[in-house]
Amino acid sequence: MKDKVKKAGGRNQVKTDVICLNGANEAVGIKGDEDISFPVKIQGAGLESFELQVRGFWLVQDAIMNLLSRNEVRPRSSLSLSLAGTTLDPLAELQSLKGLKAGAIIRLVEEPYTFHSARVHLARVVELLRACGPQDALREGRSPSVLEILTHTQTPDSTSPNGKSLKRSTSNTKAESPCQDGAPPEYLLPGSSERPLMALLPHSTQPVPPSYLRDLSLSCWNPPPGHRKMQGDFMYITVLTMEGRHLDITSCPKGFFLNRSTEDTFDPRPAPSSPVCHCLTDLLCHVSPAFKQTFTTLKNRPQQPPLEALPTHYHTLSWLGLPCASRTHKNNFCRLGVDEQAATQIPDWNEELQAARDLPQGSLEERLQRERTLLQVNSAFVKTVMQGAETVIDGFVEPVNGNSEDPAFLWSGLFMSQGATSTVFGGERGRRAAQRLELNCVQAYSNLEGLQGLRTVPTAIVDYRGVRLSAQGLAPGLESSEQDQEATPASRGLLYGVNAGHQESSNRRQLLALLAHAAKSLSLQRHVVVAPNGHHVPLFTSVDAQGLLGADGRFYLLDVFRSFPADANFCPKGETESPTDTGDEENSKSCNEDEETKGNETDGWPETYLATSGLPRSFPHGLCRLRPELVQAFVQHKHYQFTQYVKEKLDKNGGLEECATAVDSQATDVVRAACREVGSVSDIIFEMRLNPNVFSPGISFPPAESTSTKLQERLLREAAAFIITHQIPDFVKNCLQTNEAPMDGTSLKQALHQRGINLRYLGHVFKAITKSEHKEHLRHITRSVIGEIFVRSAKRVFNSFLQGVDVSCLAAAVGHFLSCLLVPHFSAISVGEDTKKKSRRRGRGTGTAENTPWSMLTGTELWNLVCQDAIETYDISDSLGSGPNHLVDHYGLQKLSLLREFCLKTGVQLRLRDYFLDIQNKAPISPDDILNIFPVVKHIHIPTVDASKAYHAAQISIQKGLLDQAHEHLKEAVYLFGRVCDDLHPEACYCHSLLAKVAFLQGKSAEARSIQLKAVVISERVLGFDHPDTIQQYALLGVYTFAGGEIALAQKCFLRARLLMLTVHGEDHPYTATLDSCLGLVLKDDQTGQFLKNALRLNTSFFGPTDLHTALSQHLLAQWRCSKGDYRSAMTHEKEALTAFTSLFGEDHPQTNCSKEFLCTITKQAVKVERTLRQAGAECNEHTVECLSPASDIILEQMVLVTGIRRLTQSNRFQEYKQKHLERKAAARKELGIKLITELTTLDSVNEEEKSSENAAGCGNETEDGGNKAVESNSVSHQEQPAEGTSVESPTEASANRHVVEPADQNKHEGENDVDSDRAASNVTMKTGDEDDEMSGSEEKNGKINGGAHITTSPSVLKSKLTWADIVTSKPAVASEKENKAVDIAVNGTAEQ
Repeated sequence: MKDKVKKAGGRNQVKTDVICLNGANEAVGIKGDEDISFPVKIQGAGLESFELQVRGFWLVQDAIMNLLSRNEVRPRSSLSLSLAGTTLDPLAELQSLKGLKAGAIIRLVEEPYTFHSARVHLARVVELLRACGPQDALREGRSPSVLEILTHTQTPDSTSPNGKSLKRSTSNTKAESPCQDGAPPEYLLPGSSERPLMALLPHSTQPVPPSYLRDLSLSCWNPPPGHRKMQGDFMYITVLTMEGRHLDITSCPKGFFLNRSTEDTFDPRPAPSSPVCHCLTDLLCHVSPAFKQTFTTLKNRPQQPPLEALPTHYHTLSWLGLPCASRTHKNNFCRLGVDEQAATQIPDWNEELQAARDLPQGSLEERLQRERTLLQVNSAFVKTVMQGAETVIDGFVEPVNGNSEDPAFLWSGLFMSQGATSTVFGGERGRRAAQRLELNCVQAYSNLEGLQGLRTVPTAIVDYRGVRLSAQGLAPGLESSEQDQEATPASRGLLYGVNAGHQESSNRRQLLALLAHAAKSLSLQRHVVVAPNGHHVPLFTSVDAQGLLGADGRFYLLDVFRSFPADANFCPKGETESPTDTGDEENSKSCNEDEETKGNETDGWPETYLATSGLPRSFPHGLCRLRPELVQAFVQHKHYQFTQYVKEKLDKNGGLEECATAVDSQATDVVRAACREVGSVSDIIFEMRLNPNVFSPGISFPPAESTSTKLQERLLREAAAFIITHQIPDFVKNCLQTNEAPMDGTSLKQALHQRGINLRYLGHVFKAITKSEHKEHLRHITRSVIGEIFVRSAKRVFNSFLQGVDVSCLAAAVGHFLSCLLVPHFSAISVGEDTKKKSRRRGRGTGTAENTPWSMLTGTELWNLVCQDAIETYDISDSLGSGPNHLVDHYGLQKLSLLREFCLKTGVQLRLRDYFLDIQNKAPISPDDILNIFPVVKHIHIPTVDASKAYHAAQISIQKGLLDQAHEHLKEAVYLFGRVCDDLHPEACYCHSLLAKVAFLQGKSAEARSIQLKAVVISERVLGFDHPDTIQQYALLGVYTFAGGEIALAQKCFLRARLLMLTVHGEDHPYTATLDSCLGLVLKDDQTGQFLKNALRLNTSFFGPTDLHTALSQHLLAQWRCSKGDYRSAMTHEKEALTAFTSLFGEDHPQTNCSKEFLCTITKQAVKVERTLRQAGAECNEHTVECLSPASDIILEQMVLVTGIRRLTQSNRFQEYKQKHLERKAAARKELGIKLITELTTLDSVNEEEKSSENAAGCGNETEDGGNKAVESNSVSHQEQPAEGTSVESPTEASANRHVVEPADQNKHEGENDVDSDRAASNVTMKTGDEDDEMSGSEEKNGKINGGAHITTSPSVLKSKLTWADIVTSKPAVASEKENKAVDIAVNGTAEQ
């Protein structure tokens, strides 16, 4: 069938290429029509009139909230708006108000207070007086934003607080910014082993907020007596002003006034000449001149940007805290009691969450409001879980049950428990695994679209002080089922489950329909199990799940922790056969069944798999389940096998067309055979389902299910082997090719989970790298894997260690544990003596630390425990060695990086100072260095559906080279993210970064810089100030600031990224070479050569001498040598680069030719210099050597290529494909009866365009007009035409001298599928199964920069009004299972698989 063509505006586009995003289209409408801002004039409430920009889609209450956030209005509250004397409805939209237009006058009206609104007003006053200072984020354990400090320009007359030189003016300590002479600090130079922590978080340039009051608290006469309540007194407040005056204030409906009470006498009468002020700060300004002066400066201070001022939705831990935590503690006016007001009314978290889910979703505006409400509810729930964990574990809450083994707690609407231990699941390890799996499965069911009727309760897990608690909202109807044990399941609301019994009702049928839909989406098979009472029960879920009809009329699914299929690799042979309830009549066949069982035990395992892999084996817990990403990848792998089988069989019988027209059922028989071959649960179509109860202990299946059960056992074995045989090798291969490989444990976990690899396979990843012939090139991955194994094993030992520690010794115990962990052969004697000395100095009378059991732990004992856990969990022996120094010497691990990883995983916050972890005679970490332990929460992530769709649509447009269209989608996505989450979301960070890339490629460097600044702030606050993505965001910001001429700021950004890189991983990483190349391009001193040489050394060691990264480094070094006049060395480096290009692409490739031209230029210049020196004669002592220096636009272009912002491609099959595509297009037009333009004219235009593009590309040493022309020249036509090529996952691509090169072997199955000749071209992506979601969703989770698709552009475009996508013929194609479920787009939307 031919695709229809849609013509519009001279730009033809295939109809099927248009991405139908209703939400995105509605977003355009809103931004075009409703999102019109106009000014209104605000008057009243004792304020000077001012203008306010409002938007048409705002509600009145949104305008009020915007007003309350302004410095002119804060901290006023209890206000309403009136227009023309009419009070406005808070829920009315501004655009629906009659008479509201630009310049309209809106009055602020002061409303009377209630008791609740009066306390809210006090809370706002306290929040304002607390005046968030620059150190508050660290004090609260939140990740700060350092970008403001980095970009701050030091004034000439400023001096360091301690009188040090101005070289360290922005901080009292080492700073990462360049010194005044432009040279970077020594600890940032290549080869330096110094890792200063003080430079990570320099002192803020913001002034410390002044003190406004000495104290503000509830009066000793509060609460008012009954007769005063009858006269309107809400509460009494005591104020101690800076002048030393004690004042008592009364809160009433009209506001606040001074009363005559003193500390000894109660007199509620108003004081003489005391006004009644609606705002408390107005009264304080009236009675205290000092308060009035400081408060005026507070109101006049510049407002922080919203990204820095708004609180993040979730807590992002900072593992470093203030250097002087005790001296920075201040009065937060907590005795006023406004913070405890929320606890008086217990929230119903489940009802709030379900009510938010029930909100309408008909229009985009309704969906945005719904998502924002869901995010706010979940954020408040997670915050309460953090507070509840601290309250419960600190011992402030009594358990509601009498079970000391599994205490349960009720606090602030939360049900919190550790969960019951079970020998079947593996004790404490099994209990923790069950809690984690419950959360993951709740997330999986919550993400299902179209299942609004199936609910899960709000869930989170929190780790605090070595204890893991599961927190859930209270589901309705559960109390009655607990109390009434004799009631029938139906009367208790239990509609589904093993114990539900036989029921027939409309509610049950409705629930079963929902469960069937969910099972299909999760690839779960409907199956039958034998219940404990002997009944056969059909299930769509795991055997533990229960379906309830709550008292609120909603269907709930609980206990879903075993919803994912079991991992057969960790089910020993005794458990890999699911028992079948055969009955007495089957006993005579036991001998035959034993023989079949022996055969079934190996059914599904590849040949030699059991002998080579050492699997299956036992695991410390019995809840090893497959990840949903693995299930999806396995299903697509089986689909590839299915289609290949069908294709091979049909090709043998004459092809698809002949078989389809044949009278016999030959094609049907082939499909049935293929279904049996791959294990499809259907024999007529491909349908892959997995049974979650197979390999689960204690579950029996009826005899009728024996065939299906054996098939499921085989499939689960194949899925488990798929991890070892496919996913882990693919992960290793990808790490071998990319320079953006995982840097720390977080990015390693993300990369593994993206491929469905559980972290229990870390040992197998380590073994796969060890056996690889490229293990030396993968040493950075080995380092990350070993570090993650070590830290995770140490964390489990730490959890047990903390259970025997008293609260008073907690800081000392944590410091002692870290010292034993990181210092080899650390003993308890030194720490005991050190603690005793400190106790004497402080005058404490308590016993010394050596009297406690935890203080007797030594470094050797701790190391043995960690190694034992690593062997049991990850099956590695002798890999960790005998101590931490073995990790440093053998793997190159940094103790500082291990300390960072451990603190982030356990919630420990350390004092900001430099730690020396190699001193054995003294504890490197003292009790004073342990500032706090914060709860680490894992929670449900609320999806931002419409914003994510627009973001993914932009990624697809980038893959097709449509940068203009991608720019529009990204602007929509940024707008939608701002509406839902105020941009404080990880995906919003990636969206901003990708938008900055696209804008930069379109020549909008100023716009790219502005957007990237936001991306850096979001990344620092949401992901962490030292997160690997933050490192990459700083590198991109450095490129964009350099493009704008801000060279000093670009240097700071690159140096900041290198400092973070050294702290997180160390210098030995491929991405360090990227940063060093950029630093070599922006620095102007002798350090340039150091960074470029180090980049060449790293690229050579990781990728080899003939790789593209190495070739580019050789070219940059040759360029630098030319700038120094050393043409002999420059020739040597450029020859190496030329050799690499020639070996990769041949003699005739444009990149090879360009390198030849540059080498020829160097040679001519070298000869010229040599001749000049000879002519000068020996009598001259000094000679001036002419140097070749690249222009700024050339440097920018090279920086863009080094960082991967642009990855130009030149496929060797480009010419052949274009000719083939033109013939295909001509044939399609002729068949459709469209007037055909002569091929000769088209080919001539194409050839002319190719020549012009090659001439425009030039060599790296040529100069174009200044500014950003190097970028603009390659993107001049993006506004009108799609770019010629994009590459989604081409990690080995790099380029030099404006020509981009690409390895010939990019695709893994080109030999199997000739996609160039069989697949349609043009902006159409052919996918099967769930590839849509995979292609769009996997990119932002990748280890590459922000998960964004690599953007590739080309200078050559077609000038004809017709594009490559005029007429397209589509032929079904099969996706390779080894690809990342994405289609690489080559030329103008040409699909290459």
